[in-house]
Amino acid sequence: MTQQEPAPGQPPETVYADPEAARRFVTALLETYDLPAADARIVAQCLVRADLRGVDTHGLMRLPGYLDRLRRGLVNARPNLKPRRVMPAVAHLDGEDGLGFVVATRAMAEAMAIAREMGIGMVSAKRSTHFGMAATYLLQAIEAGFIALVFTNASRAMPPWGGREALLGTSPFAAGAPGGEKGPFILDMAPSVAARGKIRRAIRLGEPIPIDYALDADGKPTTDPVKALAGVVLPMGGPKGSGLSMLMDILGGVISGAGFAGDVADQYKDYTRAQNVGHFFLAIKPDLFMSAEEYRQRMDVLVERVKAVPLAEGFEEILMPGEPEARQEQRRLGAGIPYQTKDLEPLQEDARARGVPPLATRATPLDA
Repeated sequence: MTQQEPAPGQPPETVYADPEAARRFVTALLETYDLPAADARIVAQCLVRADLRGVDTHGLMRLPGYLDRLRRGLVNARPNLKPRRVMPAVAHLDGEDGLGFVVATRAMAEAMAIAREMGIGMVSAKRSTHFGMAATYLLQAIEAGFIALVFTNASRAMPPWGGREALLGTSPFAAGAPGGEKGPFILDMAPSVAARGKIRRAIRLGEPIPIDYALDADGKPTTDPVKALAGVVLPMGGPKGSGLSMLMDILGGVISGAGFAGDVADQYKDYTRAQNVGHFFLAIKPDLFMSAEEYRQRMDVLVERVKAVPLAEGFEEILMPGEPEARQEQRRLGAGIPYQTKDLEPLQEDARARGVPPLATRATPLDA
C-alpha cells in the first residue's frame, strides 16, 4: 500500500529498515536493470554505508536518479573495467560510462594493488558518473590499511568566488588515514556551504533551506530550495571553497581526460549525453618511513593531543574528522536506518513494477 503523505504542517513520516535488508533490496532492484550481481552489491553497499553514516543525501534517496539514467541508456550497466598502467605507480581507467560506485571501487582497488608493490599507487579515471559518498572509498582503503586521497569533479553547481553563474562542481575533498586504538582520520567535505542533495531533499519534504546555502537565478540569497536549484550553491569560505573546487576539477577532470570546466553533464537535467565525470585516487602505505606499529602509536598520540585541547565555550567534546559518522554508523547498525517514507516511495513503486519484494520497514527503531 502506498504510504500516505503527511498532513500540511506535520513532520514527514519516518520508518526504519534493517541495513542488510536495505542492501538486499537495492541489489535485487539493480539486477533488474541488467547490472551483474557483483556490481549491484557494490552499489548497494555504497548507498547503504552512506545512510548508516548519516550521509543521507548520498544514500538510497539518490537511487531513483541513477535508475532513471540507466533506463534512458545514459549509464552503462556492464562496463568492462580494465585499468591500464601508464607508469609503475600510476594507472588510468576508462569507466565506459558505468555507475560511479563500480568505477571508483575498481579504481581504488587498483591504487591499493599498486601501493602494495610500489608503496604508493595513483589511479585516474574518466567517463564515470556520480560516485556517491567519497568517504566510501576512503573507508575501502583505510580498512585495508592504506592512507588515501579521493577526489572527483562534478557538474556545474557553484560559481567561482565573485561570480553569479554556476561553473564549478561541489566536488568533495576527501582524505583518510588508518589509526591505532583511537580510530582513523576520515575527512570528506564539499567545497560548498551545503551539498545540492540537501536542497533536493528540502524540496521533497517541503522545507526551507538556510539563507547562506544558495543564490537564486537573479543572484540573490534565498531560503526557497526550488529557487536555489534554479540558481547556484555558494562556496564554503568564499575563495577557499572556490579554489578547492578548481583543484578537484584539475585532478579529477583535466588530467584524466574527463569533462571539466563545466563540461560534466548534470545527472538530473542533461539527458542528452553521458556525464563523463573524472575521479582521482591515491593509496599510500603508512609504514614507508617507520614500522606499522610506530605509525599507529603516533596516530594515537595525535588523536589524544587533539582531544586534550581545552574546550571552547559551548562545546562538550572535540571530535576527530569522521568520528560523528562512525558513531552514527554504530547507532544505526543496531536501531536500523531511518528513512522518510516520501524518499522511499519511488523505490518501492519501482520494485513492485519489476517484481522485486518491497523493502520491509517498521515504525519504530529495530532495537526499541
